[in-house]
Amino acid sequence: MGKTLFDKVWDSHVVTTIKEGPQVLYIDKHLIHEVTSPQAFNELKERGLSLLRPNQILATADHNTPTKEQHLPIKDELSRKQLEALTKNCADNNIELYGLGHKYNGIIHVIAPELGVTQPGMTIVCGDSHTSTHGAFGSIAFGIGTSQVAQVFATQSVVMEKPKSMRITIDGKLNKGVLSKDVVLYILAEISTNGGTGHFIEFAGEVFENMSMESRMTVCNMSIEMGARGGMIAPDETTFDYVRGRKFAPKETVIEQKVAFWKTLATDKTAVFDTEYTFKASDIAPMITFGTNPGMGMKITASIPKNTNESYKKSLKYMGFKQGDSLENVQVNYVFIGSCTNARIEDFRAAAAFIKGKKKADNVTALIVPGSQLVAKQIREEGLQAVFEDAGFELRQPGCSACLAMNDDKIPDGEYCVSTSNRNFEGRQGQGARTLLASPLVAASVAVAGKIVDISNLV
Repeated sequence: MGKTLFDKVWDSHVVTTIKEGPQVLYIDKHLIHEVTSPQAFNELKERGLSLLRPNQILATADHNTPTKEQHLPIKDELSRKQLEALTKNCADNNIELYGLGHKYNGIIHVIAPELGVTQPGMTIVCGDSHTSTHGAFGSIAFGIGTSQVAQVFATQSVVMEKPKSMRITIDGKLNKGVLSKDVVLYILAEISTNGGTGHFIEFAGEVFENMSMESRMTVCNMSIEMGARGGMIAPDETTFDYVRGRKFAPKETVIEQKVAFWKTLATDKTAVFDTEYTFKASDIAPMITFGTNPGMGMKITASIPKNTNESYKKSLKYMGFKQGDSLENVQVNYVFIGSCTNARIEDFRAAAAFIKGKKKADNVTALIVPGSQLVAKQIREEGLQAVFEDAGFELRQPGCSACLAMNDDKIPDGEYCVSTSNRNFEGRQGQGARTLLASPLVAASVAVAGKIVDISNLV
């Protein structure tokens, strides 16, 4: 029997198996930020342990960072203390840190790929669930808890059971106005938020093969929302071209040796998956969520499906919707384009292409938040800043921003926000905030119209 992409990467990183149970998995790259690392550093101090391999750690400040006036002292006391602790811990342990003001600062799952830290065949962990983003490169990447962050600090490995394997295949050509975010929201609506539980997912087929690396990152980013440990896409020429020439990518002849190895990682034709799903690209349309988990999504032109489940009814009550409702023409006063899901230059190009020459609706507050300083630089250099500002959008500085209510960018109680982020839980964007997940293109159309509209009729 052949091996899957996941098997090949996993098996090559197993240090040992504990009594035919959990395995000790070696970790190539450990990514950290200010929220989940302080407790782990404290645990090391309390136990008298030191970091095993600090040169394999990359740190940034992203969750608690303000997106305005980053040159000024941080007003929020908790945020300020967390960032101060990160700065001190990194300095004390000789860890590379891209803090506020650094030219490489940004969201950890944006900066690692764009700097070439993320490469095929790696194992990558971070104290953040959306570490699954890096699986787009054919790496095994997953989020870990704070105690595991300490474990990786001390041993450069983590103990866990090997997940089962799943493959989701989509062939065909995508419809007009459909982006990678629509694809992953469609999958979520079909298999639910626990459909991938206990699995690592490989996304395969023409749709994913034809995606750019940034689109692939969006898909893998939200594999965690399916209940999976992570998602992967086999590395190919699109992957190799993206990695070449980046700051931390292998140089000159070494990169070609690496590419030769990376080509061997693809799933063998005789490999068998524990679970398989197959969908058609032609069935996917621009999507939007209507509930309080990412699996509660539908085509913009559809009506909210009926369900007798009590938690389903509770979710709709929170959102102010009813079963059978259409969301078209629902007024929306807030739009957020950003987060580790959709804050790369491709996302802003898509939004700007639609927005150019238009104005945002008077009722809308629209935030544009790049995922890194390098993306912000591209926005300026490509003339996108002028497009956004001329249309009345507010361009902010990099950070997690309104993805989650851990900084100043919160959505007011009771308000709807069409967001390109990854989670629409109750209170995720602020106490009482109502989140509707969508693609950058859908978000841009809502900002211009001031209400939910079918983007497929507008592009």
